[in-house]
Amino acid sequence: MYGKRMKGEIIAIGNELTSGRIANTTSGFAARQLFEAGYEIHAMHTIGDSPSLIGEALKRAIDSVDFVIVTGGLGPTDDDLTNEAVSVALNRPTMPNPEILSLIRAHLDEISCSPVSPLEKLAWLPVGAEALNPQGKMAGYQLIHDNKPIFFLPGVPRQTEKLLTDHVLPRLATWYPGSRLSTCRRLFKIFDMSEMEVNARIATLNLADDVAIGYYPVFPEVHLSLIIRDIRGNNPEPLFRNACTVVNTLLGDVIYGHDQESMELVVGSLLRNTGSTVAMAESCTGGLISHKITTIPGSSDYFLGGVTSYSNAMKINYLHVDQALIESKGAVSAEVAKAMAEGIRTGTNADIGLSVTGIAGPDGGTEEKPVGTVFFGLATAEHCRVWPFKFSGSREQIQEITAFTGLNLIRKYLLKKSGRTTSS
Repeated sequence: MYGKRMKGEIIAIGNELTSGRIANTTSGFAARQLFEAGYEIHAMHTIGDSPSLIGEALKRAIDSVDFVIVTGGLGPTDDDLTNEAVSVALNRPTMPNPEILSLIRAHLDEISCSPVSPLEKLAWLPVGAEALNPQGKMAGYQLIHDNKPIFFLPGVPRQTEKLLTDHVLPRLATWYPGSRLSTCRRLFKIFDMSEMEVNARIATLNLADDVAIGYYPVFPEVHLSLIIRDIRGNNPEPLFRNACTVVNTLLGDVIYGHDQESMELVVGSLLRNTGSTVAMAESCTGGLISHKITTIPGSSDYFLGGVTSYSNAMKINYLHVDQALIESKGAVSAEVAKAMAEGIRTGTNADIGLSVTGIAGPDGGTEEKPVGTVFFGLATAEHCRVWPFKFSGSREQIQEITAFTGLNLIRKYLLKKSGRTTSS
């Protein structure tokens, strides 16, 4: 069976998707999981709650691909029409699934004395349907039609993700053994280099034709995807490892992490591995850097705390910044950033004190210090260094890139301290 690429199609159903009221995240998740499992995605469609459209899309997909994933329209309300559409399109009358119906009625007996409930609609499935997880809140089901598997999943993202991972992928793996393509994939997460610059540098590598590169700006980062699939039946691992090494060497420490790693996770790991502690003195970010670093479980091992010193009084009273310094240089200045960093480090006895002061906008800028002007200070027992930056964008974007930059400054300091030049 080697050489057959098993192709699939994803159909997402719901007026809330076609109206743009809710983002279609289920199709994206399914596509990523299926691709990484070695399948080809022929097409992805998003359609409204129309039985005729659902039926047409399903029949067209069955004629075109080896398997189909359908999400949405399985709930108990009047606009959940997937089962009825499947029944008509595939000539499969709906019948109650005894196991699901029994569980629904047992649940209803516990919460209501009503003998009938709209929830019973969940148990009525097209003939031949096999529930994927009858014990779950939303079972989902599989149909085999024209000797092709069709999987019907709920539109709720968490339920779809669990059913796809726990039930759909294992079933697909046994359908055509040996038909999946081995896939090697790495996502390089890049900060402090533009997408165009990354592209220009990668273009100099002359990578093998089997190496697929993609660029994805995810503000304020750039993600670079490197994928190799064994289309020729060769083991892709050696080529993959070599390509990853070349990319890591070329881009160096602008690559802050890989795959599921976040900047705050990488910084936290470096802090823990070097036995360092950190404290924050934040003005224009309003505590956003502290928030990011504390999203990581166990961050209390290295994060001592912070001061959100929006007002000058907070800078003076809690960070011991000299009032005369603020009056002469301004709250947004290299000198005040330095004093803030030293003040938070001394006050908390942290190994690293990071400060930030700036103008996030949209107001408050001047000709000398326009909106987006930001100063960072990083104080240690040895010295205190200050960096000026000029950012642009909305208030939210300036705060986000400022917080990211602050974490990145800590990362680069810790890499240098540990004698490393890259976080890979």
